[in-house]
Amino acid sequence: MVEKEEGGPGGISEEEAAQYDRQIRLWGLEAQKRLRASRVLLVGMKGLGAEVAKNLILAGVKGLTMLDHQQVSQEDTRAQFLIPVGSLGRNRAEASLERAQNLNPMVDVKADPESVESKPEEFFTQFDAVCLTCCSRDVMVKIDQICHKNSIKFFTGDVFGYHGYMFADLGEHEFVEEKTKVAKVSPGVEDGPDTKKAKLDSETTMVKKRVVFCQLKEALAVDWSGEKAKAALKRTTPDYFLLQVLLKFRTDNGQDPSPQNYTEDSKLLLQIRHDVLESLGVSTDLLPDEFVSYCFSEMAPVCAVVGGVLGQEVVKVVSQRDPPPQQLLLLRRHQRQRDRGVPGPQLSSGGVSSPPTFGLRGLGWYPPPPSGNGLNLGCSWHPCASVWGFLG
Repeated sequence: MVEKEEGGPGGISEEEAAQYDRQIRLWGLEAQKRLRASRVLLVGMKGLGAEVAKNLILAGVKGLTMLDHQQVSQEDTRAQFLIPVGSLGRNRAEASLERAQNLNPMVDVKADPESVESKPEEFFTQFDAVCLTCCSRDVMVKIDQICHKNSIKFFTGDVFGYHGYMFADLGEHEFVEEKTKVAKVSPGVEDGPDTKKAKLDSETTMVKKRVVFCQLKEALAVDWSGEKAKAALKRTTPDYFLLQVLLKFRTDNGQDPSPQNYTEDSKLLLQIRHDVLESLGVSTDLLPDEFVSYCFSEMAPVCAVVGGVLGQEVVKVVSQRDPPPQQLLLLRRHQRQRDRGVPGPQLSSGGVSSPPTFGLRGLGWYPPPPSGNGLNLGCSWHPCASVWGFLG
């Protein structure tokens, strides 16, 4: 049990010790103290924003400000569980406030109905971490530059149909990591009735580490004409280029692809794909035409997966416990092992013919890439969710 600490910053009350008992046992009292002293700005309160807000509030940050200038629409009701029924036309942040606060009364939750684009640089300096959703590429780049300049941890993420992503710019980030080493080997007994295996006595130490992150502008402006970049292209997931297409669509049109305008938006996505990939110097064959079928609207299970990862990484970073994420994580629909060689899930009026699973692919830049020549693109696939039962 954690004792109540009196006086001085960083003390924790008995009530908080009881509330966060499981977390304190998991990552330690010092990490929880850092977490409960942090203030986070969350921009965009659609489905993904609701998931991130829930995870941060339950983890026990000191304060969370939800900023969104948009009104609740019919589409928001599909994945945004913090907005109560009958809230159409209300501001999304304000409509989410009551349910968000009820998740954890110990967290100071605020709603800001203004636009993030109207905020001056000084506004962001009051936060330890900034997390953006639903923002255009230009806004994300601008706010990332502000955060990088002021040593504020920056995160951004979004969900487009079956696809999602998370990007982190932590500047120069320090953290501690547990390392286990064998301290002593106890000899075993190989013969007789008392046969025993040798025992390994180990001890755990905390190792302090430091990593440097590049900015979003650099990550999205990689020059693929260089020889090293061309070699890296072979192991780079196509979802990196899909993200470029979707962000271009949002920036140009002021909205994401809409199911209500499926035919028109599909044609526009194909045209943007051609323009974006041509400007990057890569073949349009990287994104086959069928990609347009899987990037419309927010899906609740996809929001849950991306929001879980995004919220977890914010918690890890502000608590300075465990290694930080790779800079760019991409979520994609993926064929199951037994379905390989067979066309993927097909959407129809009857639902999904084959249950899709999802995988996370990570792209890491350590240190920042000099014009695309220092890329370290790790593209391991990690199965992380199935939406069978949610669809069809």
